[in-house]
Formats: sequence, structure tokens, C-alpha cells
Amino acid sequence: MIDRLTQFERVVRVAKNVGATLDKADRRTAHPFDERNIHTDISSVSLKLFDNGHFSQATFEAFKLLEHRIRMLSGLEETGFSLMMNAFNEGGPKIALTDLITISDKDEQKGFRHIFAGALAGIRNPRGHDIRVDPIDLCLDHLSVASVLLRTLEARKSPPA
Repeated sequence: MIDRLTQFERVVRVAKNVGATLDKADRRTAHPFDERNIHTDISSVSLKLFDNGHFSQATFEAFKLLEHRIRMLSGLEETGFSLMMNAFNEGGPKIALTDLITISDKDEQKGFRHIFAGALAGIRNPRGHDIRVDPIDLCLDHLSVASVLLRTLEARKSPPA
């Protein structure tokens, strides 16, 4: 039965990618997470949900992971928007994404502070408080955003990795 399910999954994935620019070998095996370069840690919490069609929950879990990482790195007990605003505060951040020496460094820190906060408020929160049914493309867009933010967090200047 598993072989038939695997075979069916491959047929569906190939059909989804008809007309895409991938070569024939890639069309048979490429998963949307691979096409979008979704971070492996996000895949670990979202892949099964995504593959089972639970797109809103896959998004929610990805952003919960991101929030948890930030809470652990910052040592702050807050959640959501206020956690992001305090963890990445360019005036004395718990997590420095840049060297914070030049105006450009400080502007980048401030910009990412708002991107992190906005992502939690605008993407994660609605899925935690409401019943949502997201389409697949929106989920993939959200998971791409979460991946960018997680990679940005991993490339931070402090605290050290």
C-alpha cells in the first residue's frame, strides 16, 4: 500500500509541476520545500502538516519554532510582537543581527526588528487565534519568510551560536 501511495504522490507532484522549468528527473522528485529552499528546521515541524494539506497549521508551527528560538536566545519571557521588539531593540538588543556600529548597521537591525515583529503579528497570530484555511501557495510564501528569518537569526552577531 505504501508503494502505491508513494507512486500516487509522485504522479501528483509531477502533475503540479507540468510546464515548470525543471528537467524531467527533477519533476518526478522535487518537493515544494526543496523548490523554495525551506529551512530544514522548519521542514522538521511543518513538512508532515504541509504534505497532509494542513497549510495553516504548517505555517503556525514554523513561526512557533522561530518564536521559541528567539525566546531561548534572548532569555526573554515575552511572546509575539513584544518579544520581537525587545529582543531586537537596536538600542540594546538581546540579539544583535549586525555589528551596530554604523548607521546602516543600526538601520538594518531596526528593519529586521520590525520584520520579525510584523511576521509574528501578521502571519503567526491569526493562525493561532482563528480557524484559517490557507491555500498552498500562501503557505509556501509564509514558510519562505520564516526560512529567511531563521537564517537571518542564525547569522546573528550575538549572542554567539
